[in-house]
Amino acid sequence: MIRGLATLALMLAPLPVLAQAGLADVRARPATDEVIYFVLPDRFENGDPRNDRGGLTGDRLATGYDPSAKGFYHGGDLAGLTKRLDYIQGMGATAIWFAPIFKNKPVQGPKGDESAGYHGYWVTDFTRVDPHFGTNDEFRAFIDAAHARGMKVYMDIITNHTADVIRYTEGDGTGYRYRSLADYPFSRRGGAGGAAINRGFAGDGDRSPENWAKLTDPSFAYTPVVPKGEEKAKVPAWLNDPIYYHNRGNSDWVGESALYGDFAGLDDLATENPKVVQGFIDIYGRWIDAFGIDGFRIDTAKHVNPEFWQAFVPAMLARAKARGIPNFHIFGEVYNDAVDPGSLARHTRVAGLPAVLDFSFARAVIDAVGGTTGTAVFERLFDGDVLYKGGPAAALQLPTFLGNHDMGRFAMFVKQANPGASADDLLKRVMLGHAMLLTLRGVPTIYYGDEQGFVSDGGDQLAREDMFASMVDVYNDNDLIGTDATTASANFDPAHPLYREIAALSAIRRKTPALLHGTTKLRAISEKPGLLAVSRFDPDSGREVLLAFNTSATPVSANIAIDMKSAAFTSLLGDCPAHAAAPGSLSLTLPAFGTAICQANE
Repeated sequence: MIRGLATLALMLAPLPVLAQAGLADVRARPATDEVIYFVLPDRFENGDPRNDRGGLTGDRLATGYDPSAKGFYHGGDLAGLTKRLDYIQGMGATAIWFAPIFKNKPVQGPKGDESAGYHGYWVTDFTRVDPHFGTNDEFRAFIDAAHARGMKVYMDIITNHTADVIRYTEGDGTGYRYRSLADYPFSRRGGAGGAAINRGFAGDGDRSPENWAKLTDPSFAYTPVVPKGEEKAKVPAWLNDPIYYHNRGNSDWVGESALYGDFAGLDDLATENPKVVQGFIDIYGRWIDAFGIDGFRIDTAKHVNPEFWQAFVPAMLARAKARGIPNFHIFGEVYNDAVDPGSLARHTRVAGLPAVLDFSFARAVIDAVGGTTGTAVFERLFDGDVLYKGGPAAALQLPTFLGNHDMGRFAMFVKQANPGASADDLLKRVMLGHAMLLTLRGVPTIYYGDEQGFVSDGGDQLAREDMFASMVDVYNDNDLIGTDATTASANFDPAHPLYREIAALSAIRRKTPALLHGTTKLRAISEKPGLLAVSRFDPDSGREVLLAFNTSATPVSANIAIDMKSAAFTSLLGDCPAHAAAPGSLSLTLPAFGTAICQANE
């Protein structure tokens, strides 16, 4: 047995099950207390094969269903998620975040390169569950079942775009390239030298309804057209009018186009328009009212103008509070694959987002555990906590993660950084990363399948494997970590070493206030792979919990600075000395890729 797993095994015999909690108790829990499980419903479990084709008929280009193709629906649904709640809760997850479940355009893309909306980000109807996943009633049943177990439910929402419906008359000839505000102003048709249109419109900096009523012609950059048969494809009905979209062509992801451009053809909403602002407040407010959900993850948040969030976020928090949900958790996606807290924090200060997904944390752990950097990278990460609105206390609410459905899986990054590593070493490194995830500051977020050793061959579609028996060859040929299984069979094994580690660490986290709400003090770092030591302090008692990690392939021994009053220690995980070596110093030895959690007795 891998060193450290023996301790975990003892802790998990028997595996604790979260106690039933009343709904009021669930809602009283702050966001910092959660362990989030992020799942794509289509790829998790098929509970009802009758909805595999979403009520549609025809081939895969009509129904979107092809379980052998990585870019099409595979059959997972809400019934399957409900069926597997025991499995999810068993690893210590207290909140479930799932990719969007709204009705999507089943298939889109150029001929010969089509794919399906299995992921949920090509919405046409924002008011109902995609029939591939079930019904609104099944969604309500899922939420009720989760709440009955003391678990929260977070929805993934989109305001930046809808499915690709709108076309441009001139688009095919231009490659749908982006057309700027300067070259194609709102006041002229088809360019600065074109005919005058939208007389009296003062630009999108004036967000009054009176000003926007003067924007009546959307053909300032391109001439938008809606294909026959799709004139009423979107719900609510106002979404069908091209006047509510930017209509400037495809984003190149930098500068102005990052806010105004289409995501590879997806219809980019004019979120500066007060009609759009109020429209989405109404849409998502109704989901809170009707289903009593506990939070929102916001897709592509950085590609929406900050003024939108300044209106939307307070409205959602007020709506949730009125529904009896005082700790409604809102966090935005601000994609940035670097240890750059400032680029994330500005969206909490300028846009007013309460929290953002902590891409900086992911990058720091990937690099340190993969061995491409030393542990000094964490100094830059934690020093950046002061930048968030609310400072280090606000950083406690940031969902932390190791990989996801866009960038790829943590195990893949570790394997790429260590191509000659043994299976045992890869497992140890991946377990080390999860130990950091579940003990360092932030709200740990587990990407589904990571607990079963999924690896992925890349990002996007290549990182969205099936948990139920897969028919996708490019998934099934992967060597999973910590098991002899492949994705060709179902992977819901509670005995998997990663599942057991996550469960054990989640249990430690729940019982240790310092790991939920505690401040962070960096104790030891290294310019090369080696020691990372961090103290976290119980906000009420001041009791210290020392976290120590070894990112190197050899044991490390060190004297680590601790609080002067921390004299005696209890080991929560790993080998911890019973007493300080001297006032303010703890002598610690960690095995290769080892972890220790040492709690001061007072």
